[in-house]
Amino acid sequence: MTAYDVIVLAGGAAKRLGGADKPGLRVGGRALLDRVLSACADAAVTVVVGGRRATARPVVWTREVPEGGGPLAALGAGLRMTTAERVLVLSADLPFLGRGTVDALLTAAGEPGREGALCTDPDGRDQPLVAAYRAEPLRRELALIATEHGSLAGLPLRLLTAELDLTRIDAGPDASFDCDTWDDIAAARARIREHGAVLDEWITSVKNELGIDLDVDTALLLDLARDAAHGVARPAAPLTTFLVGYAAARASAGAGPDEAAAAVAEAARKATDLALRWEAETEASGGEAAGAGGSGSGTADGTAGGAGRDAGREGTGTP
Repeated sequence: MTAYDVIVLAGGAAKRLGGADKPGLRVGGRALLDRVLSACADAAVTVVVGGRRATARPVVWTREVPEGGGPLAALGAGLRMTTAERVLVLSADLPFLGRGTVDALLTAAGEPGREGALCTDPDGRDQPLVAAYRAEPLRRELALIATEHGSLAGLPLRLLTAELDLTRIDAGPDASFDCDTWDDIAAARARIREHGAVLDEWITSVKNELGIDLDVDTALLLDLARDAAHGVARPAAPLTTFLVGYAAARASAGAGPDEAAAAVAEAARKATDLALRWEAETEASGGEAAGAGGSGSGTADGTAGGAGRDAGREGTGTP
């Protein structure tokens, strides 16, 4: 993938949220802004237009002039900080934006003769803040608009998109879902707890919280936990997965994410094999005990072959 820059618009008054700090609102334990930043982590330069705050990864900060001047003014301010041939433009309130949508936009924006690509929502409406633009025509049109109107402040985005040759991408309902109201926030929080998504959301949130850049094979670790719980004891599941992580960290110290992921897989394989051996021994011992109990060779006191209670004292000097 050719290098690209990204501009995230994180200003605005959030009037429908009562003036709340919208980029900082948490969905699935992560700030909305951080969720957007995670979808474009490989950008060469990431510019956030808005008030400075702590973020999950380093960004370049800037503000539109005047502050509160609207999305076109914010886009113009951000564009001055970029140099790549393609620029991804996103709002900071997209909780379900994924890497797949980002790749689709960047690919479409690079098609010959096109000046960019944007998503459309389920109702067919353009989403110019879920888009990728070629930088040269984007700069050209912003300059023309500023010349015509005296500035970019207070102007709608449709003045820009109407002049560009853009590809429309239907990325599904989630990619363009934004959080403008408290009902939107509640809906987003409920959606990530749905059965099909909650585990991936949780793992991503934990990695973000712990500062871990690692592709986790969730199915592999779940299988390990199941085998440890079934073959050893239920409390063995979380303890075993912890030890696997610790062993992998030691084995891959100083290595990159790919090597670390391989170390996790290898440690998990060893622990799984061990749990299965434990289970096999338990089943074998149960069968052997059942066979011995039915042989008739035991005595009434449970000793084998008529051996007395003191048989184990031989050689101890006990009379």
